[in-house]
Amino acid sequence: MGLASKRPRVLVFDSGLGGLSVIKALMDASIGADIFHLADTAFFPYGEREDDALIKRIPSVIGAGIAQTQADLVIIACNTASTLALEEVRVEVSIPVVGVVPAIKPAVALSQTGVIGLLATPKTVTRPYTDALINRFSQGKIVLRHGAIGLAGAAEEKLAHGHPDPLVYQSAIQGLLDQPRGDQIDVIVLACTHYPLVLEELAAATPRPFQWVESGPAIARRVAHLLANQFDKASPCLEMGFTTGGQDGPTQQVLLDFGFEATATLSVMKDL
Repeated sequence: MGLASKRPRVLVFDSGLGGLSVIKALMDASIGADIFHLADTAFFPYGEREDDALIKRIPSVIGAGIAQTQADLVIIACNTASTLALEEVRVEVSIPVVGVVPAIKPAVALSQTGVIGLLATPKTVTRPYTDALINRFSQGKIVLRHGAIGLAGAAEEKLAHGHPDPLVYQSAIQGLLDQPRGDQIDVIVLACTHYPLVLEELAAATPRPFQWVESGPAIARRVAHLLANQFDKASPCLEMGFTTGGQDGPTQQVLLDFGFEATATLSVMKDL
């Protein structure tokens, strides 16, 4: 079969640069699509914003991104946004929407001790959506949760060639291990797309090896299914990286360094 006549366009949305871990999974899966990244830098980090404000903002920003890119599919590469506003986005847009949620199910399948660690933002660990995932897939196994403070910001700082405080990584790990039965954890779910970007630092802060589970590969499989027969088996083309303002200079530079052809600031309504 020859190359597809039109490569699909995929918009990857995140509050910051966490979408890069999902894009890496798309690249590893050789999904031949034109990729756009949209970072809502003007509102980063989402974990510190009120739910009502996020529910109002997220569909509007994604809608603006779709209009700008003419995307055929959008990935909400943000656990906070997905667990809060996934259905609201699906109501507002007419293209397939793929969300990113904590990878409880594969972690349960991997665990031998029956104790799993869930590392997420403080709001994601308390969402009813997260409760429902655990209730549905835990199969009697124990899921210990910790809302890490500053970890997404540390990932952003690292990508911008800064030097995050190593205590951020140590605190995140100890927040899991110091809980009752934390010494029995054998699998840790990285329930924020920023966290795989600092996996090396997290692993260095642990007292013993763990299995780490992230959502990127599952998202790539889902995208491949939804876009079946629409793309050629080749590497994605990284087209444009968008930001929404604020202190977005470093973010745009990271997107260029990652391989995007260009960056731009997306205009978003001021009252969002």
